[in-house]
Amino acid sequence: MVETAGGGPQDGAAEVLDRPLPDGVRRKVVQIVADGFGGLTVAELPAQLRQYARFAPNRRAKFAGNAMAAALETDPLFRQRIGEKLRESQPELTGALDSGSPPPAADPLDVAAAAYVLRPPGWVKLVTAAGEEAQRADAERADEETRAELERLRAELDRAREHTRSETERLRAELDAAKKETDSLHRKLRSALADVKRGEAALRKLRGEMEAVRAEGQAQVSAAESETRRLKARLGETEAALEAARRAAREGRSVEDMRVRLLLDTVLDAAQGLRRELALPPVSVRPAETVDAVEPGRMTPKDIAARALSEDDPAVLDQLLALPQAHLVVDGYNVTKTGYPQMPLEKQRLRLLGQLAQLAAQTGAEVTCVFDGAELAAPVLLAPPRGVRVLFSKPGVTADELIRQLVRAEPPGRPVIVVSTDREVADGVARADARPVASAVLLKRLS
Repeated sequence: MVETAGGGPQDGAAEVLDRPLPDGVRRKVVQIVADGFGGLTVAELPAQLRQYARFAPNRRAKFAGNAMAAALETDPLFRQRIGEKLRESQPELTGALDSGSPPPAADPLDVAAAAYVLRPPGWVKLVTAAGEEAQRADAERADEETRAELERLRAELDRAREHTRSETERLRAELDAAKKETDSLHRKLRSALADVKRGEAALRKLRGEMEAVRAEGQAQVSAAESETRRLKARLGETEAALEAARRAAREGRSVEDMRVRLLLDTVLDAAQGLRRELALPPVSVRPAETVDAVEPGRMTPKDIAARALSEDDPAVLDQLLALPQAHLVVDGYNVTKTGYPQMPLEKQRLRLLGQLAQLAAQTGAEVTCVFDGAELAAPVLLAPPRGVRVLFSKPGVTADELIRQLVRAEPPGRPVIVVSTDREVADGVARADARPVASAVLLKRLS
């Protein structure tokens, strides 16, 4: 049996509380434990409370309240140590509890909390009485609030009744004025009804005379309206067909003009490039050609073969982009997932587009980068870099199909280079006279 600070047996230790600890008493108990907590060493604390040893009393009560209450209930030695700290801080209250006569003027919650910690004989009654006292205080406070609310509502009801009386008197006055005005309107209405009856009689007479004229003209109007509707429908169909024909002609002319102009630019640039490459001599013989001298040795087929480049050499791509009016079409995700698949899609796109912008600035070629729109959760918002056209395929259309559409849109004869490792894409664009290049070649060129 646990000994009290005075040396006597703690007879109340065998008593058991048969109901939950009242909230007010529990808060007081937690505060007592939090205050006495700091006077104990870490070794004197239960294991589950040692992590809160450095907390201030208020923070202990806030974060370790449940743990302290549980330790106080289940650990008699910890409860005895807290009781000793309580006797040191409140000797009068604890002495009165030990003697069995708590001070009458003390707060019932403080008395109950101290009794719960010290466990003197009859402590269960003290805790129960404190809970009932707190409930009575809450009930009295609620009654006072209810009475005050009732008084406020009664005052509002009196004001509402007074307002209703004044509003009723005003409405009565308005009703009387409305009745007088209604009587005047009734007199005017009776006079107007008499005039209407006379007018109706004259109208019936005119109706009889007009009925014959209306019957005669109705047939003519119906026939005219039918013919008018038919002519309007024909006119609408004709105008729609004419507008469709004009639009088709404009669009066809625009696309064909663009294709012809682009092909013409390609032929002109190719001719100029060929002229520079061949360095054709003039038709007439120059005087220098008549001088007898030893000419340098010419390149043999073996020397020319040594200059050939493999398909994996990035220089092949530079030679293709040097062709006049060259158009580079890039299968975006095919390139990024070949070179840096571990990056997120957004960073893959930004890295590739930045490198393509540098390539476009270096070569002057037209560059189009195509991404598959099916992998997008929402529309992509980005500003394409200078010199690079960025396209996303529509829903239901793959990037491969969009690339084939771009190749088919080019005029025959224009050099089109398609970068993709997809064999189906490469074979398809090759059949359309475009030059396929592996993604690894572009990655080597960009790096």
